[in-house]
Amino acid sequence: MSQSLKHGSYLRTTNPLNKWIGIRFTNCLPFLRFLLVGVLNTFIGMGLMLLLKNGLEWSYWQATFTGNTVGASVSFLLNRRFTFRSQVPIMVGASKFIFIVLASYFVSFSLSHSLTKMLNSADIYLRFMDLDNIAIFLGSIIYTITNFFGQKLFVFKENKNCSS
Repeated sequence: MSQSLKHGSYLRTTNPLNKWIGIRFTNCLPFLRFLLVGVLNTFIGMGLMLLLKNGLEWSYWQATFTGNTVGASVSFLLNRRFTFRSQVPIMVGASKFIFIVLASYFVSFSLSHSLTKMLNSADIYLRFMDLDNIAIFLGSIIYTITNFFGQKLFVFKENKNCSS
């Protein structure tokens, strides 16, 4: 039997690949958990936004702010424990969370509202969806991305001071 065919020798050739894949997958887990929590938040927050905007005829800003506030409350609790598994004290995390949520909200929904107004001024008519509803969907996508990075890098970032 040649040296390269000894029992178990084939594992050494794939070990670096396994490590590389494992590191990449482990780094993706918080974002995947964040997206899972986001699905629940979408049903709650966006569902409420659309209900308030279309069903109760609230204004765009009232509907998106109210729906986002309710979704954000659920998001904080689930992301703190499930997504980031954070030990950051609730009061410290909550104040940072509110800041990030408000910043993400105003940036995302202002940008999406402006972009859809540009669509309207370009005489692009979408018969299947109201421009405010398009702005809600677009704003939600931008919000998800900005909110994830704000929470990961600012709200639930653990201090890595180890004494080992």
